Amino acid sequence: MKKFIIEDSFWNLFPNAKIGIVICNNIDNSIRDKEQYAEIILEAEKEVLKYLQDAEFSKNQVIKVWREALQKFKTKKGARSSIEALLKRVSNGNHIGTINPLVDIYNSISLRYALPCGGEDIDKFVGDVRLTTAVGNEEFIPLGTDENSPPYEGEIVYKDDKGAICRCWNWREAVRTMLTEDTNNAFLCIELTDESRVIEFQNALKDLSKKVQDNLGGASKISILDINNKELVIE
Repeated sequence: MKKFIIEDSFWNLFPNAKIGIVICNNIDNSIRDKEQYAEIILEAEKEVLKYLQDAEFSKNQVIKVWREALQKFKTKKGARSSIEALLKRVSNGNHIGTINPLVDIYNSISLRYALPCGGEDIDKFVGDVRLTTAVGNEEFIPLGTDENSPPYEGEIVYKDDKGAICRCWNWREAVRTMLTEDTNNAFLCIELTDESRVIEFQNALKDLSKKVQDNLGGASKISILDINNKELVIE
């Protein structure tokens, strides 16, 4: 039985963080109607503009919070949080493309609530999954290359027994566990560092779970981990 465990080395840096997990089982992630998901993303792109009120991009609160978070550990030069990457594209007038239903759904939620969202294929995990600091020798092969690019020692990563799954907390994921059309069981996460946005965080998790069930079927279960609740069973 696999577990997701958030280790103390993470909590030492981010004692007030919350990690929301949606476990999705027996879903159908095959692509049937690209236009449907393109429309979902387009609507979310319009809503995200409310988080981009400051003309200076880096001074918007959502961006500022995550830049400060990533300064607390060593990161690859130029690494930015996933939500900043999405907001930057929208701010520049570019649309977010469709990939597959699960990714499109979590990208739309990420935009709608201006929170980092990500996802992995549970059936590709090797052993337990941990949110922790890297040793520095973990295997990591990102999308778009076949070259190993291990994290820095002390870098915040998601990893399993085979290697790193996502580097710089939520910057870039490994191709090994990425969501595909063949994914039947998914591990989706939403991350929070800004304590003033707990209600939005909770609403985002509910919205994510509902959208997956409404569109892809199966069953979804929400869990929230914090410093007093550090692990869950992945079923």
